[in-house]
Amino acid sequence: MASSLVLPSPSSASTSYSTPLFSSSRSFLTHKSFVPKRTCLRTSVNCEISEPVNGKPRVPIINDGTLPKFLQASRLQNSVSRNNNRLKIFSGTANPSLSQEIAWYMGFELGKVKIKRFADGEIYVQLQESVRGCDVYLVQSTCPPANENLMELLVMIDACRRASAKTITAVIPYFGYARADRKTQGRESIGAKLVANLITEAGADRVLACDLHSGQSMGYFDIPVDHVYCQPVVLDYLASKKISSDDLVVVSPDVGGVARARAFAKKLSDAPLAIVDKRRHGHNVAEVMNLIGDVKGKVAVMVDDMIDTAGTIAKGAALLHQEGAREVYACCTHAVFSPPAIERLSSGLFQEVIVTNTIPAIEKNCFPQLTVLSVANLLGETIWRVHDDCSVSSIFQ
Repeated sequence: MASSLVLPSPSSASTSYSTPLFSSSRSFLTHKSFVPKRTCLRTSVNCEISEPVNGKPRVPIINDGTLPKFLQASRLQNSVSRNNNRLKIFSGTANPSLSQEIAWYMGFELGKVKIKRFADGEIYVQLQESVRGCDVYLVQSTCPPANENLMELLVMIDACRRASAKTITAVIPYFGYARADRKTQGRESIGAKLVANLITEAGADRVLACDLHSGQSMGYFDIPVDHVYCQPVVLDYLASKKISSDDLVVVSPDVGGVARARAFAKKLSDAPLAIVDKRRHGHNVAEVMNLIGDVKGKVAVMVDDMIDTAGTIAKGAALLHQEGAREVYACCTHAVFSPPAIERLSSGLFQEVIVTNTIPAIEKNCFPQLTVLSVANLLGETIWRVHDDCSVSSIFQ
C-alpha cells in the first residue's frame, strides 16, 4: 500500500479575506487562519489559499498584514512582473504552510503535485499540471527528517525536468547538511558538497537558500546560488520593541559567528559587540570559557544562524547573566530544536527566543518565550526578483 498526498487541496468554502496593504497591527497566522481567498500583498490580486495538508499543528507565526519596511520600497519600484503566466510554484511536504504564504504574497495558487510514500518508504512524485516551458520554483526545506525531505526535493526536480520545464529553481529555506562544509578531522566526508552535487545532477538550474551556515557553501554548486539573508525580518521585529540603542549589545555565541553578529550590530545603530569564547569537545557539545566585551546592565541579543540542541546558546546566555546582562534575547533563522533544546530554551535564561519559519514550528516545540517570524514575504520578493532578472542583493542594502 502507499500513502498519498496531493498539494494543494483547494477549499470549497466561499468566504473571502482582504488585508490592507499598509497596516500597523500585527496578526498571528496559524493553520486555522488560512481561508480560501486573500489579497496578494505585492500586486493586490486575489489568490486562492489552501489548508496546509500535512496535519501538523502550528505555533502562531507573526506575519504582518503589510509589507515589512525593507520591502515597501521594492514593491513600489517593481509592482509589475513580466511573464507571470510562465511562473509556477510547487511545494514539497516539508513546510507547506510557508509555501502557501509565499504563493499568497506573490498572488499565485500553488501548483498541484501528487506526492506518495510507498510502504517501503520510496517517494513518488507526479505533477498534476503542465510545466512545459515554465519557470518552476520548488519550495522544500531539507529539515528533519533531512534525508527524506532531500530525496523528495530531488525527485520533484527530476519530475519537472522530465516534464520539460524551462528552468527549475530549488527554493531551500533550510539547507540540511550545511554544517558538513569542511573536514575538521581526517577521513571525514563533506556532506554539503555531496548534497550540492545531487541537486545539480537532478536538474536544478538555480538554488535559493536562506542563511547558509557558511557562505562558502555556495561555491560547492556549479549553478547560480542566491543567498537570502533573513536578518531584515528579525531586525524589523526588534525595531518594534523599541529597545534603546544605548542599552543594547549584540553577542556572538562563538568566534565563528563574529562576522554575522557584526553585520547585525551595524544594522542596530552600530551597537557594541561581545563574543562568547567556547571550546568544543564533541558534536553538539560546547563549553563556554569566557566573555570578550561588556554586557553589564545591558540587553544582550545573541545572534546565530541556527539553534540545534541549544547547548552553545544556553551556556552563552548563562555566562551573560553571570556577567551582569539585564536581559538576554536569542535570535536565529533556523529552529532545528533537537532534544533537549526546548528544556534549555524555556529554562528562564532568555527573555525571548526569536526564530523564523524556515523550519515548520510544531506545537510540541512551543514554549512561552518563543516567537516565530515569517520569511514568506522575503522569499516571495526574492523569487520575483530572480524571475524578473532584477537585483536580489538590493533587498538587503
